[in-house]
Amino acid sequence: MDLNLNRADYLQVGVTSQKTMKLLPASKHRATQKVVVGDHDGIVMCFGMKKGEAVTVFKTLPGQKIARLELGGALNTPQEKIFIAAGSEIRGFTKRGKQFLSFETNLTESIKAMHISGSDLFLSASYIYNHYCDCKDQHYYLSGDKINDVICLPVERLLREVPVLACQDRVLRVLQGSDVTYEIEVPGPPTVLALHNGNGGDSGEDLLFGTSDGKLGLIQITTSKPIHKWEIRNEKKRGGILCVDSFDIVGDGVKDLLVGRDDGMVEVYGFDNANEPVLRFDHTLSESVTSIQGGCVGKDGYDEIVVSTYSGWITGLTTEPVHKESGPGEELKFNQEMQNKISSLRSELEQLQYKVLQEREKYQQSSQSSKAKSAVPSFSVNDKFTLNKDDASYSLILEVQTAIDNVLIQSDVPIDLLDVDKNSAVVSFSSCDSESNDNFLLATYRCQANTTRLELKIRSIEGQYGTLQAYVTPRIQPKTCQVRQYHIKPLSLHQRTHFIDHDRPMNTLTLTGQFSFSELHSWVVFCMPEVPEKPPAGECVTFYFQNTFLDTQLESTYRKGEGVFKSDNISTISILKDVLSKEATKRKINLNISYEINEVSVKHTLKLIHPKLEYQLLLAKKVQLIDALKELQVHEGNTNFLIPEYRCILEEADHLQEEYKKQPAHLERLYGMITDLFIDKFKFKGTNVKTKVPLLLEILDSYDQNALIAFFDAA
Repeated sequence: MDLNLNRADYLQVGVTSQKTMKLLPASKHRATQKVVVGDHDGIVMCFGMKKGEAVTVFKTLPGQKIARLELGGALNTPQEKIFIAAGSEIRGFTKRGKQFLSFETNLTESIKAMHISGSDLFLSASYIYNHYCDCKDQHYYLSGDKINDVICLPVERLLREVPVLACQDRVLRVLQGSDVTYEIEVPGPPTVLALHNGNGGDSGEDLLFGTSDGKLGLIQITTSKPIHKWEIRNEKKRGGILCVDSFDIVGDGVKDLLVGRDDGMVEVYGFDNANEPVLRFDHTLSESVTSIQGGCVGKDGYDEIVVSTYSGWITGLTTEPVHKESGPGEELKFNQEMQNKISSLRSELEQLQYKVLQEREKYQQSSQSSKAKSAVPSFSVNDKFTLNKDDASYSLILEVQTAIDNVLIQSDVPIDLLDVDKNSAVVSFSSCDSESNDNFLLATYRCQANTTRLELKIRSIEGQYGTLQAYVTPRIQPKTCQVRQYHIKPLSLHQRTHFIDHDRPMNTLTLTGQFSFSELHSWVVFCMPEVPEKPPAGECVTFYFQNTFLDTQLESTYRKGEGVFKSDNISTISILKDVLSKEATKRKINLNISYEINEVSVKHTLKLIHPKLEYQLLLAKKVQLIDALKELQVHEGNTNFLIPEYRCILEEADHLQEEYKKQPAHLERLYGMITDLFIDKFKFKGTNVKTKVPLLLEILDSYDQNALIAFFDAA
């Protein structure tokens, strides 16, 4: 079924956070609805559309940044009361803009997520969840990792309260009161939760989740265990999911699934006969979609998808056709309307130009006066630095509320910049002197005219750690720049997981000494990504990790005075030993380090590397042959004389070259890992084998798995 939607930009507010725009319920079926939105300036604005113009219903004064906006009201009545979370305060407004609630929660951290159900209020700050009823404290829970979203299954249908927390450690935690009933592992860090069909589906227990790596799923939350219904695996490598809604935009009587992503993608999923989601429509906006709602805003009778974007644009994707078929009288009226609109826009533009001139003169005078304070214009940057499991690379996403002029990337550790298809920026590299000033990379991305979002891909080397810095300069006058820093950690390619294979041959590193639980936790945070900053509750903790590049694993268990680290890769243990002893020395803490090396683990790691190395060697070989085969093809006029293998290489030439280009230094990276493994194996025996590395590289150039294993055993 084809779905044609036309874009209409309604108005722009300030920068918006996730889930801060809602549509108020309509007075009658398919009548126009009012839009209410909260922004980072602390302004709540409610507006409706009349004759193509946005008409303000109410607008509050500026205040603290608004982190969430939800609608509420008595159960089983229209949800038309507006609630906002700003700092640690909840405020409530009627649909006319009259404030009826100001509730200071006394939370030590700012509220990050909120859900409202009748007189119940479910809140979460970074690690703390609170449940209030009629503004009185009911339940409390301290999470082991950051809480990204909170929701409660519909009380009016289930007659019980079932709050669910979406936590950064890839877990949904189902609560009862202040206790966890059970945990559900999901395929990525969950960023958003929503009730299926807006009411929990047929059972009232169906919950939708979206993850920061773009996966989407449906789970039934029963009293005893979760039932996984379906999952969409982000095959197209689209952005992370920030918002979802259920609305029948197709008009077939079944609610569709509306999805907004952080790369500006808006998607509509319909459902087939087996209730599996099918993509019906997608549309790309130039910046991340922070909120999404289905309804009717522009004109009576025409359904639409309304979205808010990071820089504050409220945009509709409407079913209203752009060109109307009409008689001569209608056409004349339409033309007159257009003329009036154009003339009002012209006068508005002239007023704005005059205002800009006035402000510019005022700025010049204030900046030149002797009492002038720094008049650097501020701008908001939304950034995200995450490890991708699929290709063991980091994504750095930078989004600015205005157009980006350029971004300078500087790193004091060796990293590779990988190609990103979505990127239209021109990159230029500067030569670096890494010995004298710790610069391993200097690259400038020059952006095209209206780019507000830039995505970079970075691959790091484990064991080499330091800082990556991004200097972001937008197209505003006077020129100003913001610096963002990202830590490349010693075990940067390790990702948190919840289960590991205990049957693998493991090497063990044990630390003992006069250190506290929180001190050792801070060292683990320094070494590994995806570990919560705060020490977990309890006296002892265990974290599991998986290397996204090699699939080796790491188990870390520690308590006050003792830490035990186990891995099937000797190099991981070696990196940990070096970094942890360095950190302890810095803090003048005496460490006792002991280790047990399992010889079998070396062969095991080489076998894990084997398929990757074989594939890369074959790819490099094929790419080297392409030019020669093309020359033969031109010379002979056809490819009939070639053996099937060579014909296949020619047919796939573009795909092979693209894949090779996407993975620069991949082969060198694998060679480096094997070399490190070789050196580390003998380092633990007290032998220096660096003189034998050239011989190892010769064996790798004429690669044979058995010969390599034999070399490791014989050395």
